[in-house]
Amino acid sequence: MEFPVSGVQVMMFHEYIGIDYSGAQTAESSLKGLRVYRATHAIAPEEVLPPPGSKKYWTRRGLAAWLIAELTDAKSGLIGIDHGFSFPIQYFEAHQLDRRWDAFLEDFHWHWPTDVEGTYVDHVRGGSCGNAGARTGDPRWRRLTEIRAGGAKSVFHFDVQGSVAKSTHAGLPWLRRIRQACGAKVHVWPFDGWSIPAGKSVVAEVYPSLWNRAFPKGTRTADQQDAYAVAAWLRQADLDGKLSAYFHPALTGPEKQLAAVEGWILGVR
Repeated sequence: MEFPVSGVQVMMFHEYIGIDYSGAQTAESSLKGLRVYRATHAIAPEEVLPPPGSKKYWTRRGLAAWLIAELTDAKSGLIGIDHGFSFPIQYFEAHQLDRRWDAFLEDFHWHWPTDVEGTYVDHVRGGSCGNAGARTGDPRWRRLTEIRAGGAKSVFHFDVQGSVAKSTHAGLPWLRRIRQACGAKVHVWPFDGWSIPAGKSVVAEVYPSLWNRAFPKGTRTADQQDAYAVAAWLRQADLDGKLSAYFHPALTGPEKQLAAVEGWILGVR
């Protein structure tokens, strides 16, 4: 299947990857809810399955390894991941934290080592490992981008339908791994800047609910549809010449400073 191309357009990226994330079970668990779709300029999103082996579905550990390989490839790609990349400003204030993103990732991982083999997010929440009690947040705290997105829940709102808390707490250590492995080869938006250097791959936070109804679902599951919709929207926005504008949302100076700490959901304007 192909999508129509709107005239002659200089594209920002060569490929587009949408990921519907899951914080269930452990980093080694084969997760039916962890789905990946990839598109190119000419080809609509197609599901990417894990490498042949004992796992039917992706694991968080296996996905991180695959993403690192993709991101170190020569071609530029845009990867949208469905979980929070940072926390509300109240969290930084309450714990008196350094507001640099790399420092945040290190501090979080020290207290929430959810990438350790055999570890559930609930193991850390319950105190059997890590030190979550020293780095908790209030579910009433929401980032500016979550407020602007409408229905997005707080990254601290666990155990409710549609929650991203568990996937965020499971996913952040893997962003740290990607950061360590790829370094300056990858632009993590907006923490590395709002403008995207030409030819560089980008990793950005996304919210599939913004787009999943815009694309026919067909026989896809809800998780497949979320990942598909992310890849499809990223691709179409680039084809239409609108993607660059989404990397520069209409924010005031103070709002932009806040978003540089809290992060921003690509597509929220």
